[in-house]
Amino acid sequence: MANESATPLPGKDNSAARFVRVEAAALLELAARLENDQRAALEAALQLLEGCASGGHRVVVTGIGKSGIVARKIAATLRSTGTPAHFLHPAEALHGDLGMVAPGDLVLALSYSGETAEVLHLLPAFARIGAKVISLTGCATGTLAAASAVSLDVGVSEEACSNNLAPTASTTAMLALGDALALELSRRRGFQPEDFADLHPGGNLGRRLARVRDLMHAGEALPGVRPQTPMPEVIYEMSRKHLGMTTVLDESGRLAGIISDGDLRRLLERDGAHAMEKTAGEIMNPHPKTISPETFAETALVLMEQKKITSLIVVNPLDGRVEGVVHLHDLIDPKAG
Repeated sequence: MANESATPLPGKDNSAARFVRVEAAALLELAARLENDQRAALEAALQLLEGCASGGHRVVVTGIGKSGIVARKIAATLRSTGTPAHFLHPAEALHGDLGMVAPGDLVLALSYSGETAEVLHLLPAFARIGAKVISLTGCATGTLAAASAVSLDVGVSEEACSNNLAPTASTTAMLALGDALALELSRRRGFQPEDFADLHPGGNLGRRLARVRDLMHAGEALPGVRPQTPMPEVIYEMSRKHLGMTTVLDESGRLAGIISDGDLRRLLERDGAHAMEKTAGEIMNPHPKTISPETFAETALVLMEQKKITSLIVVNPLDGRVEGVVHLHDLIDPKAG
């Protein structure tokens, strides 16, 4: 619990809220430039990036210090949205890592001052290799901007730092522009959710973007009975497969219906001792909810929540055959499946 008697920061100008507002204002200034003065430069940069990626080349992002940290993140965003990219440390590049840059690659160089020595020392090498440079800099008249094929202005009116010294608003603007370039490039290249899923197979994000076919219970793990199966065998199949349900399949393997734990409870309440005399076909729900194996897991989860059910039958849309069952636990439990 927060200490209610804590002394507030002295004066409004030193408050955390003000620091955030300064950085937010820097982003609004940047957006205005991109819509006006920098519109042509932005389009030129995007065309270079698109040509690089479409030609099978890579984007090399470089910078040092705080700009280097931002450069690493931009490279990661490019990669995760479908554009081959890597980070090149300027100092390491001067000692052998220039081998990471190949003819046709595109360099995204970050330097707020536009005069960072380690970055400037690489410019002749980039030209010799045949790699064009796009710069993100706060100095439109600096050396880096002059040597670039395209230069984008990330200048800010002030840093959030009270002394106007520590790179804060400027790095925020640089990072935002890098993200904007990556995302717009991704959009132009037709990057789809399924492409994103292929690049993010791990963790909760990967599970949300997984296909139903990757999580479903299939083969021997699929509970299934015939319409003529007697109730004792139906109950045994449901207990053995631990999914609280079973499919009812016809002779060709197509879906005839489903029996859930709830169906069994209602049967026992209604028929009592005579319940065991029934067959699967007599008590099944003949209109269960189904889903395609290519559907995203997140879509399946939403459908289950909307319909208040715990299982979906996975059916091949081409031939109507049952391929598996996906359970609610498969979609929300990282250890399931």
